[in-house]
Amino acid sequence: MLALYSMMLIVAWQAYNLARETMSVEASSVRLGLIGLLQFIPLFLLTPLVGWVADNLDRRHIVRIVLVLQCAIASLLAYQTAVGELTLMQIYFVAVLLGITRAFLGPATAALSANLIPKASIPTAIALSTIAWQAGMLVGPAMAGPLYSLDEALPYTVSATLFGLSALAFFFITPVPRAKIDRTRGPIAQISDGMHYVWGNKLVLGVISLDLFAVLLAGATALIPVFARDILEAGEFGLSMLAASPAAGAIIVAIIFSFKPIKSNVGNKMLWSVYAFGIATIIFGFSTWLPLSMLCLIVVGAADMFSVYVRGSLIQLHTPDDKRGRVSAVSQLTISASNELGEAESGFLAGFAGPVIAVVAGGAGAILITAAWTRLFPEIGAAKTFDPPDNLQTGTVKPS
Repeated sequence: MLALYSMMLIVAWQAYNLARETMSVEASSVRLGLIGLLQFIPLFLLTPLVGWVADNLDRRHIVRIVLVLQCAIASLLAYQTAVGELTLMQIYFVAVLLGITRAFLGPATAALSANLIPKASIPTAIALSTIAWQAGMLVGPAMAGPLYSLDEALPYTVSATLFGLSALAFFFITPVPRAKIDRTRGPIAQISDGMHYVWGNKLVLGVISLDLFAVLLAGATALIPVFARDILEAGEFGLSMLAASPAAGAIIVAIIFSFKPIKSNVGNKMLWSVYAFGIATIIFGFSTWLPLSMLCLIVVGAADMFSVYVRGSLIQLHTPDDKRGRVSAVSQLTISASNELGEAESGFLAGFAGPVIAVVAGGAGAILITAAWTRLFPEIGAAKTFDPPDNLQTGTVKPS
């Protein structure tokens, strides 16, 4: 995560600066939105395939291959930047490649983690793994700006090195126990099972779709390069501080949950966290003071982490193991739609109405969506604990 988010921040920063050489703030914001859209399209198209792959092939091999490819992408960006030949078109091409690799990575890692730990430990494990994930989101962007100010190719070189080390680490994971796959059903039928399961389980559908629409609308982080350069006038230092702020808030919440996981009224607490997410986004949109903007993004990250923790625990514990890869692929699609497609929505709206209106309207939209989902999916509020129904066999097994 450290390598990925460091690389993605600099990609956005370079794209915005390249666009600003000849374009207005609004037109350059549209280019940021296009990068998000180009990452989302391959993930959307590949979602049926990647879930089936994660459920039928060795998940360790999938992760290893993806990390090697991401190492190659970072190396390409480092070279093109070093020789001064990086263009917007090349950045768009890289965005597509990142969308492809992340499409395969998400379901494989999510399903693999559930095989490695006992069922009762999954909520705590999600909190601990998220600490590592959010630490990468904090340190990656925080170091990206200073590294870029020293040498424009340096952030990519560091990312390539870290991707290579991560791939190497996965070679030390031994074979893990897996639930049996129904080989009597063809690939197309197996692929459709994941979608049917999500659609039929209203709790899983509710928490997945809430994240989709709330974060899709409230995509403040997509416009951080715009705010850092043209609204707060904070430069590369401000860019790193703003980009790292959501992860700082998320880490605080994740650390708390790793020691004291929530055990009661989990659904309603998730709903309130999304309300807080929307309110903090609105305040960020109006802010013209860097410390206040950072504080708002810290709250955004903390609220999002709360939602991620509850959603991830409910999905993993309410899904049978033989369907986890495919359900995780559906979940990843909605997460990517909310993130990458949200970046596109924010960028395009900022190009039409300006970045401030785009962010404020998105935060208000997230609040309205949460209010609507409270009524449309009463199963979310009715979820008092993470425990699945007694008749659901999740198939989680202890490693030998």
